[in-house]
Amino acid sequence: MDIPRIFNITESAHRIHNPFTPEKLATLGAALRLERGTRLLDLGSGSGEMLCTWARDHGVIGTGIDMSPLFTEQAKLRAVELGVTDQVNFIHGDAVGYVSEEKVAVAACVGATWIGGGVAGTIELLARSLRTGGIILIGEPYWRQLPPSEDVAKSCFANSISEFLTLPELIASFGDLGYDVVEMVLADQDSWDRYEAAKWLTMRRWLEANPDDELAQEVRAQLTSEPVRHAAYTREYLGWGVFALMPR
Repeated sequence: MDIPRIFNITESAHRIHNPFTPEKLATLGAALRLERGTRLLDLGSGSGEMLCTWARDHGVIGTGIDMSPLFTEQAKLRAVELGVTDQVNFIHGDAVGYVSEEKVAVAACVGATWIGGGVAGTIELLARSLRTGGIILIGEPYWRQLPPSEDVAKSCFANSISEFLTLPELIASFGDLGYDVVEMVLADQDSWDRYEAAKWLTMRRWLEANPDDELAQEVRAQLTSEPVRHAAYTREYLGWGVFALMPR
């Protein structure tokens, strides 16, 4: 079980696999007013930076599940590095349908809502692990500005303009699902750069070390096209944020 290998290559040096910087992740942790011993579930936990740093900074405990063996191993190493191995547990597995045996105070899916077949399904899945009074965290893209054409939307890796909402529409959609939005922290263009641009040096170094790999041509094509594509499209049109929700 694994994610497509191309992501293991391009994001192998990432600690955060979304457009957040460590500072924004810390801002979110502080905004949630986490108390020591807070139990957290993270579906699609990547390299474990959220769980590990919040365990260190706020004393949370919890579990992360991710399909990538590489990222799961990196998460375990990060827990050792930060001295929080007794507080966090990382599982290599499929988070689709995963429900915690013990109810949690925070149930998160930060940037992987495909796990539940979209935002609504992921919220429904997370709610099954949530204790009364708990908080759901959803990380999701939105349009900073509407693309002028479907081709521009596809250059932002959307299937169509209708795939994403504007920020006000996205916030309103959470209310339509029966949730109050109680906090949000949004990516900005600089944090998008840190997510996207950090891949380019990783790809270049990987190509130098693996010129004959079966994916070398694909990685070369991405390294050639991605800087311009990001500057022209993702950076200008696509927003991203983490939204804290509580059921009404």
